[in-house]
Amino acid sequence: MREPSPHTEVFGILGEFEKAEALVEAVGKARHAGYQRIEAFSPFPIEALDEALGLDDRRVAWMTLAGGIFGGLLGYGMQVYTNLDFPILIDGRAHTPPEAFMLITFEMTVLFAVLFSIGTMLALNRLPRLHHPLFGVDSFHLASSDKFFLLIYGDDPRFERGAAERFLIGLDCVRVDTVGHTEEPE
Repeated sequence: MREPSPHTEVFGILGEFEKAEALVEAVGKARHAGYQRIEAFSPFPIEALDEALGLDDRRVAWMTLAGGIFGGLLGYGMQVYTNLDFPILIDGRAHTPPEAFMLITFEMTVLFAVLFSIGTMLALNRLPRLHHPLFGVDSFHLASSDKFFLLIYGDDPRFERGAAERFLIGLDCVRVDTVGHTEEPE
């Protein structure tokens, strides 16, 4: 998800929850209230959270498929090209037997599928990234151990700082923090 530019008032409002069920319920209420640009953070995958957030982004899966197809074609084509360019006649056998090319084709398919998958994931997550505005929130490091967080981005069409804070407090958050920008507007 694209992050707010430094021209917005704040990066977002972050709410902290004790339990995973509370986070899923809060995400549903936030979407029902009209917030579109929200993000949830959890120490472990929560199956219902993807559906609650309305995530249907399949770019990594499609790029993995594209990488696999590219790698398979490259591996097969490389072998065909090599055998046709340097033909070796052995007992009247064909120059391009598909059965003999399957091992390299399979290996190239897997290699390029993995490379495209990892590359797409890193690009979409904007990694490697050494700093993020959420790292400035004192309790956010607990998102990797036992706390759950809901972030309403500052560039949400419905975002109003005070209203977003009151909304999160109304969801029985343990804590609500304002997340500022770490970059200056250009």
